[in-house]
Amino acid sequence: MFVTASGVDIDEMGYAMSRLEIESELFDGGNTVHEASSSTRPGKPFPKVDDEISQLTNLRSGPNDRLHQLVPGKQQLPVSPVRMLAGREGNYSGKGRFSSADRCHMLSRYLPVNGPWLVDQTTSRAYVSQFSADGSLFVAGFQGSNIRIYNVDRGWKVQKNILAKSLRWTVTDTSLSPDQRYLVYTSMSPVVHIVNVGSSTTESLANITEIHEGLDFSSNDRRYSFGIFSVKFSTDGRELVAGSSDDSIYVYDLEANKLSLRIMAHTADVNTVTFADESGNLIYSGSDDNLCKVWDRRCFGAKDKPAGVLVGHLEGITFLDSRGDGRYFISNGKDQTIKLWDIRKMSSDTSCNLGYRNFEWDYRWMDYPPQARDLKHPSDGSVATYKGHSVLRTLIRCYFSPEYSTGQKYIYTGSHDSRVYIYDVVTGAQVAVLKHHTSPVRDCSWHPHYPVLVSSSWDGDVVKWEFPGKGEVPVLANERRVRRQYHD
Repeated sequence: MFVTASGVDIDEMGYAMSRLEIESELFDGGNTVHEASSSTRPGKPFPKVDDEISQLTNLRSGPNDRLHQLVPGKQQLPVSPVRMLAGREGNYSGKGRFSSADRCHMLSRYLPVNGPWLVDQTTSRAYVSQFSADGSLFVAGFQGSNIRIYNVDRGWKVQKNILAKSLRWTVTDTSLSPDQRYLVYTSMSPVVHIVNVGSSTTESLANITEIHEGLDFSSNDRRYSFGIFSVKFSTDGRELVAGSSDDSIYVYDLEANKLSLRIMAHTADVNTVTFADESGNLIYSGSDDNLCKVWDRRCFGAKDKPAGVLVGHLEGITFLDSRGDGRYFISNGKDQTIKLWDIRKMSSDTSCNLGYRNFEWDYRWMDYPPQARDLKHPSDGSVATYKGHSVLRTLIRCYFSPEYSTGQKYIYTGSHDSRVYIYDVVTGAQVAVLKHHTSPVRDCSWHPHYPVLVSSSWDGDVVKWEFPGKGEVPVLANERRVRRQYHD
């Protein structure tokens, strides 16, 4: 089911459409097309986003300037497909074909909001769901020890069903190697397990049908246990970087098969780590100490010293996603906001990150206090803040939309209120809200090339949203199993 920014259900059957179709009719003579809404968010006006990120987004997703000249006075509206095709035939780009920005301008208008269609349905909470870099594989991790890898190109057939070894609480994260041959998975344990994805065995039972090699992230002189919340392969596939419950960042050398570095990075759980770009030199981390930090691997000799700190969240950080340019990234926070950051504005001073909360609150079982929703950090250094979704009970994840098809024009996120929210990076508008699940949506993933988005939830459903859809019958709420309500 699709819900507009004003909360109105558009279609009770689960099909979705969006309101930019009205604008599209202005261009195409009334031929309605289901596209992304450009309406503004209700309530307070969205502050002006940094000019540079606006320009960069426009360069990646805006059409050739000459195409706007064909529609005088309507430069703010998207150029219709008919005029885009006419521009291509007229060689307005000078290349005889669509530029990458032209392609993004076309594709980013068609959001994956139709459906949903069922990919999988289990009785276990889904914690992780991610497309591979090329979109050929999809990984879903469940609390009940199963990790399933689906072959997208073969009709979402289960290519490998992994039964996790020594699982503590749940699968907290997974990561595919750059060559997609190996997958690592983590739980609330210092041991990370690695599985051969490319083997012919479909049922991968730890150390029964296949070896799940354990990589011990605990050093020899430490006898206490900790959990790992986040793990990522390096871009060359030779190392793993992880964030843990003992306030640390770990780097594991896969070639040497040993832990190569531990950094006491924060003063609370490190919930999320990610690489800034393909170079692998910069690492971003986010923690329950409310801080985002930037780490330069070339300066790791200065142990425990970040290259800079970014202050602005009032509560802990659940997830980070990099724009991939070594400059911008987004963070999801327990203060119920997503923030956009420019690392050139980072500081070396953390003293301004003082506690501003004058109330008791725990996101694991309490709603966010109404009096806190309009609070702002006095030293907030973020470029923009996005509100509307809910970050409660679990480490909700957020992402930039794909560069290939949208020019990273959007930000999308799961939510505790069982929905998926899509925001416009520049305007802050909620361009789509996808409603189907009955429990928190912890993770979701947008296909790198096609308008397909998959959401996974604590209700056990893994579903895909598409544009325009393939004609199958979507999942209907009254056909789904009745499940108990989750409250933690």
